[in-house]
Amino acid sequence: MNVSGAVAEGFEPVREAFVRNFEVLGDRGAAVAVYRDGHKVVDLWGGTRDVDGAGGAGGAGDETVAAPWEQGTAQIVRSATKGVAAVALLLLHQRGELDLDAPVGTYWPQYKAAGKERTLVRHLLAHRAGVPVLDRPLTPAEAADPDLGAAAVAAQAPAWEPGTDHGYHAQTYSWLTGELVRRITGRTVGEWIADEIAGPVGADLWLGLPRAQRARVGRVGQVDAPAQSGALKTRPKPAVTAAYADPASLTRRAFAAITPLPDENDPAYRAAALPASNGIATADGLARFYASLIGEVAGGVRLLRPETVELARGEQSSGPDRVLVVNTRFGLGPMLHGAASPLLSPTSFGHPGRGGALGLADPESGVAFGYVTNGFRTSVTADPRAQALLRALRTALTAER
Repeated sequence: MNVSGAVAEGFEPVREAFVRNFEVLGDRGAAVAVYRDGHKVVDLWGGTRDVDGAGGAGGAGDETVAAPWEQGTAQIVRSATKGVAAVALLLLHQRGELDLDAPVGTYWPQYKAAGKERTLVRHLLAHRAGVPVLDRPLTPAEAADPDLGAAAVAAQAPAWEPGTDHGYHAQTYSWLTGELVRRITGRTVGEWIADEIAGPVGADLWLGLPRAQRARVGRVGQVDAPAQSGALKTRPKPAVTAAYADPASLTRRAFAAITPLPDENDPAYRAAALPASNGIATADGLARFYASLIGEVAGGVRLLRPETVELARGEQSSGPDRVLVVNTRFGLGPMLHGAASPLLSPTSFGHPGRGGALGLADPESGVAFGYVTNGFRTSVTADPRAQALLRALRTALTAER
């Protein structure tokens, strides 16, 4: 496998694992980046820009064969976007513009409906709001309209009393977080992230892909795990399998809050701003974003003060997840290290994207990590390719001691 890029001395295991992802785990096109104390120590990419090996700027038209993944190639990162959306709200809190313990209705009066009057801002961040489903799912076109999305979740009755339990808000997280940003700042969540996060940090990261960046983004698709990696697969628990198979379950309904599922290669979908699901980033952009949360990043800024980092990664939700049907752990937005979503270490926080992408920060080691791919798997929180890279990164860090 022809892999491009470089690793700093001592991080060679990460390169070896990245190559093995192509040779054994079936990666088609991918990139990984690691920052240590604000400086990049891993920057690798390989394979083809498009999951099917064909070209086509922005996913349409030109069918050049086997366009290679380049250093600046970006991909949709699905739910890894949630980590960025959470930081938008945490930054507003850090600046004194948002009280995490205030009712959501303080900023969004229409939300005080159908039994949600006592829902707090922190409940939204930690997947405790009780509105992971919509009684009437939105079409992709409706979902892209922030007014329609916000109105839908504002009118929705909760599936449980807000604040009393947790369940992954797979799609509705878009309008819960995005509408708060819009109410407080007067800007769309995509505009605010561009101006206040991606721009100052210098991260190739977009929510609402600009037309000028379309050619950098490859086509994505679902791919099967190769047969030779069968030993690395984990068999889902019967309860999980049953939940995904049952159209009436919270699991199925949460992921189906947008129905039919959007075409992730559609330029119109990529131009929308859905902070639960359609952020686009390079591996470097994702890693650089997380590096900026725990320290000053070279050529950029530090976004979060240490006390805000501690607030973000303080456990708010843990145990059986009503939607994912496994034990999950959440801080104020980010996922925390646990069996369902192993991160670099117990001090890590971050967010996976369903079937592939992962971004995280580890304050103890000063490490930030980003992995993006064009081939999505069925895994939700613990993709084997990202996990292989994390194991290699742990090996490299342990060898330093």
